[in-house]
Amino acid sequence: MQNRTPRIPEQPTPNPVDADAGLTVELASVVTGARRRALRDGDRQIDTAHLLHSLIESDPEVREAFDGGPQLAKVLGYLVQRSIGYGLRWQGSVEDSGAVPVVRDLAADVVREPAAEGWSPSAVTAMEDALHRAGLRGESRARGLDLLAALAADGECRAVEVLGRAGVDARWLSGRAVERTAEVSR
Repeated sequence: MQNRTPRIPEQPTPNPVDADAGLTVELASVVTGARRRALRDGDRQIDTAHLLHSLIESDPEVREAFDGGPQLAKVLGYLVQRSIGYGLRWQGSVEDSGAVPVVRDLAADVVREPAAEGWSPSAVTAMEDALHRAGLRGESRARGLDLLAALAADGECRAVEVLGRAGVDARWLSGRAVERTAEVSR
C-alpha cells in the first residue's frame, strides 16, 4: 500500500510593493531564488536570510564585497545549515526587526504582516531600501550591492545575525557595499 500524501500546490509569493519594476534582471533572479529557498525550507515568508543566501549565490559583485573567500565560506556555511538546524528556531515565526510595524490580532491570536503577504517585514524594508539607494544615485533599478547594503544596515534582521555569527561586521559590509556600488556606477 502506498502512503498518499496530499500534494499542496506551491503558490507564488507576491513581491512587495511592485518591487520587480525597480530591479535589475540579476536582482529579480535573486528574489526568485529567495522565494524558492523559502518554499523548500518550509518557511511561510521570504526573510532577509533567504535574500542574503540567494544574493551571495547569484551575484559576483556581492561576493567580491566580502573580505575574502574564508569569510564568505563561513557565511555560506551558516546559510546552508539553516534548513537543517541553525535556522529551525526561526520557522513559524515572523522576522521583524522593528523597521515595519507588525500587527497582532489579539482576537485571532495571530500575527499579521501589514507590509506584503509572503514577505517578512524586514525583507520588505530591505527591498524598499535597496530601491531607495538606487534612486539616490539617479538609477531606476536596484542592484545586488544595494540590497546587500540594505540588509547589512538593519542591525536586527536575520541576515545580520548570520553575518555576525560568521564574524562579519555588518556595518563594515554595508559601507563596503555602498563604496563598491559607487565604483561600479561610474
